[in-house]
Amino acid sequence: MSLSDAVPTALSDPWDALRAARRRLFEPVEERPPLGDALRTTTRVCGLLMGLAAVAWASGLPYIFPSLGPSAYALAVSPSSATSRPQRVFGGHLFGVVGGLLAYHLLAPGLAVTSLPTALSVDGARLAASATLSVGLTSAGMLTTDLRHAPACATTLIVGLGILPRVEEGGIILSAVLLLVAIDYALPGFGGVEDRPK
Repeated sequence: MSLSDAVPTALSDPWDALRAARRRLFEPVEERPPLGDALRTTTRVCGLLMGLAAVAWASGLPYIFPSLGPSAYALAVSPSSATSRPQRVFGGHLFGVVGGLLAYHLLAPGLAVTSLPTALSVDGARLAASATLSVGLTSAGMLTTDLRHAPACATTLIVGLGILPRVEEGGIILSAVLLLVAIDYALPGFGGVEDRPK
């Protein structure tokens, strides 16, 4: 078949490509967990975060922050996966805090991304550099020690972008992660809708 023969065939029904893409996008539907498993696992995710939310509410301290959501989800959905091992959860977030603190205090002290900086501003460049360096340091630490936990890259951005940039706040982050791991250990062993091997 020559190229000139293939072009009309490929263009004969332009919707075929769209239909094929839609099939690929929705292909994992048969891997959906049963409703009961999904509800139990969702309850576990919420249970993992409820204790942290209560501590944050009672203390007024940031015991709940965005990167704990993905950590709780990983612990509940894939409890036997490597990323859900307690040492990886804590170790990853530890590297996130340390990498974020180093990058922030080196490159962007006194700044915070609570609103968008002016385009092409020096402050914006400093924050962008801090964010990049913090993720780089966190990734290097996690990879060289095999304490890989992807949500820690969100933790490092929280610190490196000046949202929780103080050493004391880093301590709160780490104590929140320890509390999350302790709650995961203490909760009854329900949940888990591990991905099936392909």
